[in-house]
Amino acid sequence: MFKILIALGLLTSIGLGAYFLSTKRHQKTEQELAEDEKYKAKLTPLQFHVTREAGTERAFSGKYWDNKESGTYHCVCCDTALFDSKTKYESGTGWPSFWKPIADDRIDEKDDYKLLVKRTEVLCSQCDAHLGHVFRDGPKPTGLRYCLNSAALNFVEGKEK
Repeated sequence: MFKILIALGLLTSIGLGAYFLSTKRHQKTEQELAEDEKYKAKLTPLQFHVTREAGTERAFSGKYWDNKESGTYHCVCCDTALFDSKTKYESGTGWPSFWKPIADDRIDEKDDYKLLVKRTEVLCSQCDAHLGHVFRDGPKPTGLRYCLNSAALNFVEGKEK
């Protein structure tokens, strides 16, 4: 039992170290502050929190988690088309889930340790907006689950790619 506690302590220490190393801790530049003001004027407080501060909306609270209409999902910040409704599926998580983006160059991925475990954050490649996370427990053919925040998306009906 003692060995298990030591192992858990070590894993926690590694996780905390990774968290602190991955946390952005710099003073914002004037350009970053001006960019924040631009987005604050354009977005709702929830959209700003999710996309610019890497926040998360509550499960089953977003407007697109249960949307079944045909169309495309665009970045709420820059209007880049990111995901097609043809790749959307019901994951049971309470967030819109997709098994692939419209094109690989529409999104960026980066390691995220904010919850003390490694996850993969999904960002808009055009404006660096936080969209959500991708997990490797999705359906075929990709096996991926892009679990996104409705607040980071705008749905455009009938505009499938």
